Amino acid sequence: MTFRSPFPDETIPDQSVFDFLFGDLSDADARRVALVDGPSGAETTYGALKRQIELLAGALAARGIAPGEVVALHAPNVPAFATVFHGILRAGAAATTVNALYTAQEMQRQLEASHAKLVFTVGPLAETATAAAAGAGLRPESVIVLDGSPGLADLLREGHAAPDVTIDPATRVAAIPYSSGTTGFPKGCS
Repeated sequence: MTFRSPFPDETIPDQSVFDFLFGDLSDADARRVALVDGPSGAETTYGALKRQIELLAGALAARGIAPGEVVALHAPNVPAFATVFHGILRAGAAATTVNALYTAQEMQRQLEASHAKLVFTVGPLAETATAAAAGAGLRPESVIVLDGSPGLADLLREGHAAPDVTIDPATRVAAIPYSSGTTGFPKGCS
């Protein structure tokens, strides 16, 4: 049985998520604070975030990530999450977010089901991510520890230009979050 909302369907804009969010960013908006790191108080402006996203998209493209690919993001709520999530989308790929509390076996199942090609994680979760990636048949260099070496800062320093990608926003999957698995194994929802 299908349930429909009583509200009209939303119209999907004919542009990427990146263009929708950052395409008409004014100079004044570029100087506004987008993210604040709670523990350190470090601030990231919208302009800096946009540049980071574009640089990460370029680094992903240099590693063969293209439209139709899937990249996993296994991290808690840290400022780098926004850069990586939107960098994946800017490269034309889909992001699958992985529960930070997953075991290696649970994560491996998601990596296999989503066909993820790369995994981004953080130091405290790296052991789980590395084991899951190995179990899913990914090479060790397919796991990028954001706060490690090489990490996010190293990828951004590579300076690769963001790729020119053409996607159909109405049919291209941007994110593959997974259900909680309360009635069985978690399933990808797109």
